[in-house]
Amino acid sequence: MNTPDAPVQPPRSDSTLRAVLSLTGFLVVCFAAAGLGGAFTSQGLGPWYDSLNKPRWTPPAFLFGPVWTALYAGMAVAAWLVWRRVGWSGGRVALGLFAVQLALNVAWSGLFFGMRRPDLAAIEIVILWVAILATLIVFLRISRPAGVLMLPYLLWVTFASALNLAIWQLNTS
Repeated sequence: MNTPDAPVQPPRSDSTLRAVLSLTGFLVVCFAAAGLGGAFTSQGLGPWYDSLNKPRWTPPAFLFGPVWTALYAGMAVAAWLVWRRVGWSGGRVALGLFAVQLALNVAWSGLFFGMRRPDLAAIEIVILWVAILATLIVFLRISRPAGVLMLPYLLWVTFASALNLAIWQLNTS
């Protein structure tokens, strides 16, 4: 019973806990994909990658980790925002596209670094780019912030596509 002098407490709800847990779930999924891609990447780093001819505009190796960490975090938040807005049933297409592009992201690492096939990776990254663009467009329609969060990822993969193509061309005998 509230007295006139006692502050009124809002009813306790589990919505904050649910939001935190769901965001954590999206982060776990995205960083699991990052870990799998990283496992493929580690197979190709070292002598093989070092021996490749690369364009002068190749970023320094230390830059890739922080950039990808920020991109995966942004992707997770974007997917979470879509899920919060429309749920699983309402976000079936958007979140399905998200899952496809995430799988394609891992597949690129497998092709380029795991299989050491920059040629196949160059073809696959175009498909990845289209999947990211489709995801971004669908996300924008549901949540503008979610779509905007996907933009740096699209831009980075655009750059990565050019880098992949250049490496392939510079190493074709």
